[in-house]
Formats: sequence, structure tokens, C-alpha cells
Amino acid sequence: MANRLTTFGNDLYTGKRSFNFVGGRKKWYAIAGALIILTVLIPVLRGVNFSIEFRGGSQFQIAGVENATSQPGIDAVASVVPDATAHVTIVGGDGVRVQTDQLEQEDSRAVTTALAEAYDVPESEVTSSFIGPSWGADVTRQALVGLLAFVLLAAIIMALYFRTWKMSLAAILALIGDLVVTVGIYSAVGFEISPAATIGILTILSYSLYDTVVVFDKIRENTAEDGQESRRTFAESVNLAVNQTLVRSINTSVVAALPVAAILFIGAGVLGADTLRDISLALLIGIIVGTWSTVFIAAPLYSQLREGEPAIRRHEQKVLKERERAASAVRDVASLPGT
Repeated sequence: MANRLTTFGNDLYTGKRSFNFVGGRKKWYAIAGALIILTVLIPVLRGVNFSIEFRGGSQFQIAGVENATSQPGIDAVASVVPDATAHVTIVGGDGVRVQTDQLEQEDSRAVTTALAEAYDVPESEVTSSFIGPSWGADVTRQALVGLLAFVLLAAIIMALYFRTWKMSLAAILALIGDLVVTVGIYSAVGFEISPAATIGILTILSYSLYDTVVVFDKIRENTAEDGQESRRTFAESVNLAVNQTLVRSINTSVVAALPVAAILFIGAGVLGADTLRDISLALLIGIIVGTWSTVFIAAPLYSQLREGEPAIRRHEQKVLKERERAASAVRDVASLPGT
């Protein structure tokens, strides 16, 4: 098995075996477009489940609960404020967190008493806190500023490093797609967009760019080696670079995804750590989507942006003419008597 994988990787690197990522770009664009449209529609139709840190509200933490279930918390809030919407989360094995809309001070005290009775704990085991909408708006603003600053700096640095804005543009467009898909999946599964999730999203954007930069660096190496005598077109050199780094991209993604999946499905599920859950889900989605977008979107898009340049177009025409002459010569030889 190991020998087969080694042979497979060597064949991809030498070009003996190749997947036509660049040539099939219209198909990849269509798939990506459909996925983005779907993930945009999901938040629009279902709404995005922002955490209390973003939307503001009241939060109650109950400790020492013997039978930690959601319904007693929902009923307790409804008994005091019927119009309030309660979000109940089980924290660990004996903790419950109840989040509601903004409550008045009297209602907050009444809910504290009702929750203590509902979960059969002393009132001292119920702590309440309030997060105002202005604080949530400030968190939202800072998150957006951080995201925009990250994208802008990444675009500038990549443009300077690769000495072409087209690589930077291709990478950033793929990155924006990763962001949209991640938020859409979050909305689809009903997870909250929390500060921890925001940190995870920013982290996976970095991972996605890292994978893209590795592939683009190989593309630059291949295309720099292509002189006037090269027998490859620009698109073929780009496609070769993607194939040469494919095994590395897959290996890196698998190695990164395994511990993240363990945190998500074991740590968060068993320990009930919401922060771990939020970060790990964002990381897991980002690792998968980021690898896909690098291979199927960023590299083909960069090739498309460059193929219209006069020098690259002339070189492509030259290569195709030489191939046609070679094929014609083979046909002529094959048509000779006795061959």
C-alpha cells in the first residue's frame, strides 16, 4: 500500500499521471458557485445564530445540577417572561447555561429564582450576567475590522511576494469563498457564531492561505523555468504544479484535520466545552474547504487570469503549432508504404 502511494505521488510529480484541474475549471467554478449560492441562501432563509456576545442579552449559569436537561430551563424562563426566547446549553455533566433576550432587573431576579427551583439547586448556584447590545455591536465591529485588515494585509503581502497581483487576487477570491461556505455551514448545522468561532474562522483563513501559497510557490517555480523552448503551455505548467503538490496538500490536511476532529467529536461532545466546539468546527470546515478551494479554484483562476497576456498567448500558440507539426510528421511517416 505504501509503495503504491509512493509511486502515485512520484507519477504526479513527474507528470506521468495527471489530473486536469486547470482544464476542468468551468466545472469547478460551477460547483463552487452552486455551493456559495446555497450557503448564502441558508443564512438568509434560516438566519444566523449569533451568540449572546454579538446580539446582547441575559445569561444564567446553573451549577451542581443532578439532572441536566434543557426543558426545565425553557419552562422556567417562560413562566416569568412568556415572550422571551430561551437558549439552553448543557455545560459538562452538571452545568446548564440559559441565554435569553435582554431582561429587566426584576425579571432577571425572578428568572434566577425560577431556575433554582426548576433544577432543584440553591439560588446561590445560579449566577446571572448581562451583555448589552452596545458591547455586542462592538464585538461585531472589531471582528469585521479584524477580518478586513487580515484580508487586506494578506493581499498586499502576497502581491509583493509573488510580484504579481493576479496571484493575490486569485487567492483572496478563493479565501472569500471559504469564508462564505464556512458561515453557511455554521448556519445549516445551527451552531452559534461566537467569538471563539470567529477566532476559528480567522485561523482557517490563515490555513487556507498557507496551502494556497505553497501551491502558488510551486507554480511560480514551474513557470519561471519555462523559457521560450519549453514544450508546456502556461496552463499545463500550472496544472503540473497543482499535481506535484497534491499529495502534500492532502497529507497536510489529513494530519491537521484528525486532531481537530478529535477535539470536536470527543472533547466537545464528552466535556461539553462550547468554546472547543466552536473553534474546532470552524477549523475542521476550513481545512476541508480551504484545501478544495486551493486546488480547484485558486490555481485554475490564476491560470485563467494570466493566459490572456500577450507573451503567454504567443508561447501557447508556438507550443501548439510545434505539436501539430510533430503530429503531422508522425502521420506522414505512418502513411508511407511498408509502415
